[in-house]
Amino acid sequence: MKPTKKGKLGKYISLAIFLLLAILFIAKFGGPSILRLYVETGIGTCQKIPILCMAPKEEILNPNINKDYILELLTYKFPKMSISVPRGFAVSQERITKVYYKKRRKDNDTIIYLLYEEPNFFVNLFPQVNKHGLKDDYQFIRHTMYADLKNIKNLTDTFFVIMKSIFTPDVGDQNNLKMAQFSLPQRKGFINYNLSKTGNYFDCNVIDNQGNFFKIYIRDKEAVLDLDKVMTIISTAARP
Repeated sequence: MKPTKKGKLGKYISLAIFLLLAILFIAKFGGPSILRLYVETGIGTCQKIPILCMAPKEEILNPNINKDYILELLTYKFPKMSISVPRGFAVSQERITKVYYKKRRKDNDTIIYLLYEEPNFFVNLFPQVNKHGLKDDYQFIRHTMYADLKNIKNLTDTFFVIMKSIFTPDVGDQNNLKMAQFSLPQRKGFINYNLSKTGNYFDCNVIDNQGNFFKIYIRDKEAVLDLDKVMTIISTAARP
């Protein structure tokens, strides 16, 4: 699949939402219970996919950025973004396909996937959200992270629960998952992370002060990274 102007993620999401809305047009007249049943049947229950009923409970404000650690990192410059990451990680930008990152890749379990989108990519892709007061991508991502299958009441709630499913990569055992919102100088966003015996996973959704969106997904099977190091890595994400 070749990249389009809106990027592979946008193309995948557009197709998913088009199919979703076609079915929900019929389901909406059945009320919240029918909508929740549709999501559970098509995607899964909270027992199967716990994040569908989770929301950020931590708030990380201005964490300490280790400048000495930054000096140890390698800087990667791509056409759309630059970032500094540890040695030993494979790094890939915009290698998103229909299966996204949810299926584990046995050929490389220590990898960092990167995605960049221009300001207001999501609200422009789905202009119907404007009537719900979502004026920029930070509000769009926030609404997605706080979406809750148990609280579906209408089509908009259903939309964001499905977006949450689409937008969440492989984070290991979701029963151990933690969700947090964070604030850094010039950046803010949300991080979903899992520190476990089988490896660490970090799903970082970052928006800078200019509205640029960066998604940084880290699969750290050797467990060499902790939350402090990842926040330092996030601080280096920028437009080249």
